[in-house]
Amino acid sequence: MCGPNGTTEPQWDNTGMKAGRLGVRLQVDPAGVLVTTARPDPVLVIHFGHPVEVGCVRGGQAHAGTSVHGDIDIVPAGIESRWILKKHDCALVVRVSQDLLAEAAESLELDASAIELRNRFQVRDPKIESLAWALKAEMDDGFKNGQLYTDGIGAAIACQLLTGHSAAAPTGKSAIPGAMSTFRLRRILGYVEEDLNGDLSLRAIAAISGLSISHCQRAFCHATGLSIHQYVIQRRIERAKILLPNKNLSLSEVALSVGFAHQSHLTYHMRRLLGVSPMSLRKFGE
Repeated sequence: MCGPNGTTEPQWDNTGMKAGRLGVRLQVDPAGVLVTTARPDPVLVIHFGHPVEVGCVRGGQAHAGTSVHGDIDIVPAGIESRWILKKHDCALVVRVSQDLLAEAAESLELDASAIELRNRFQVRDPKIESLAWALKAEMDDGFKNGQLYTDGIGAAIACQLLTGHSAAAPTGKSAIPGAMSTFRLRRILGYVEEDLNGDLSLRAIAAISGLSISHCQRAFCHATGLSIHQYVIQRRIERAKILLPNKNLSLSEVALSVGFAHQSHLTYHMRRLLGVSPMSLRKFGE
């Protein structure tokens, strides 16, 4: 994105990737009005971190709402976007080339000449989200797993875009019994992000959703692929990773500030999910 002051748009990180096929960057934008020029390839904008009130106008459509961690904007090729941010925003931005989409269409036996991605605002797609976070982790590690790994991620993202967010995607599907509506899911995710350092409980989360505890747990798992407890732990670990480089905070203070009862609780879950301790991660960031 570029602002009204004419700032240069950040460069894509293509390290370890075939040039032009797939690009990724983590982008932080200040509050205000930002404009993204039309691009030859479609782009995914995946919100990262704290909730932010966002408005966007593109492709003759307008949308406004609160972006929470994991929300996805799908920006088709050739469309300019105008974003209005209430405060600074962080997003993982993934560019998927037309060549990659054409290869995916061929593998799915779709007409590549008729590929048309839908203009999407703040949608949830657990498959794309998990693939995007895997791509971010690979970028953070310097693309150490090589071309084959990123090719696989790129192909999977392209296939999911075509089958779930294109003119080729099936429409008019009946709702799955017991499924959670997007409105309820977004209320839960926003509540978790705003109170991540608090004493979150299943009872309070279910109340926010307007569902019973058992129904809420089943529907949330179906929508995200994670239990509510697993999701909260993952978000607390991600928030801790952001805070750990701050040497003014002790490890105990980091643990408490993201909702863990004590430092050993943070250490246990970080080792379980990331394979490293908080101290090791802090030293690695030096």
